[in-house]
Amino acid sequence: MVHLNKNIKKSKFLIYLVSIFAISLWGISYIWTDMLIELDIPVFYFVFVRILLAGIILFLLNATRGRITRINKQDLPKFLLLAFFEPFIYFLCESYGLKETGSPTLSAMIIATIPLFSIGAGVIFFKEKINFLNITGILLSLIGICLVVMSNGALGKNFIFGIILLLTAVLAEVGHASVTKSLSKNYSSQIIVMYQFLIGSVYLFPLFLLKGMNDFSVRYLSADVMYPILCLAFLCSSMAFSLWVSTIKNLGVAKSGIFSALIPVVAAIAAWMLGQEDLNARQAFGIVLSTIGVILSQYTLKKDRA
Repeated sequence: MVHLNKNIKKSKFLIYLVSIFAISLWGISYIWTDMLIELDIPVFYFVFVRILLAGIILFLLNATRGRITRINKQDLPKFLLLAFFEPFIYFLCESYGLKETGSPTLSAMIIATIPLFSIGAGVIFFKEKINFLNITGILLSLIGICLVVMSNGALGKNFIFGIILLLTAVLAEVGHASVTKSLSKNYSSQIIVMYQFLIGSVYLFPLFLLKGMNDFSVRYLSADVMYPILCLAFLCSSMAFSLWVSTIKNLGVAKSGIFSALIPVVAAIAAWMLGQEDLNARQAFGIVLSTIGVILSQYTLKKDRA
């Protein structure tokens, strides 16, 4: 029994480590995305190329290892819905929501509400158990996130429409997690993400042709542009999403959602380490508070273990 408990603790530690690594990659992705935006590369261009490359990378990886699995006929609607939620709806609503609000801070705070919606989805659809400490931890994390991203900034003219888009992105992420949870029983994480991105690239292709290829030039294929796209495709899509499927499978929809809410915190730390932004005392306290919140959100009471 003691040996079994040690193995369980070791397994949980690895799951948490994988979750933090995936979230760290997504936090850093904001820096690479910002590089592309500053280069005036159309969103529909680099999002489509990123998703397509990620799908191809995973296909080649699975093919060389002989692990390509066909989609069961009854699961095809789920895969179509999965790709529709993310990358299609989530990436479009997040990108244009940020543009319309005119405030990265406000956008990050809205995206950080994912755990609140994830709790409802986890409890209603998958009968996941949440205790008082978990809820307290989630609230502490949200407060900490607000402290980290809080700043003064002008709002865009269509910021209300932007908020609606961002809330739609949040719901799409919760839907993505819910469908992923149901598929994770029959497919490996890399297979799920591979089909998700390949189908998602089909959804994005018309917008890529209509919007992304406007004013196309050789500059779009330069090293300055392809470097961040390749980092986003390989690290933040292929690797991070594959790891995230394992997180959802093992922790559930509700508890995995809290990690995604820490993306703004990781982005702030990464920007500080690269010298792009300064961290003040309020933000440092927010990071500590968020960390405590995450620990509490994952705590399981003895009666829940039983």
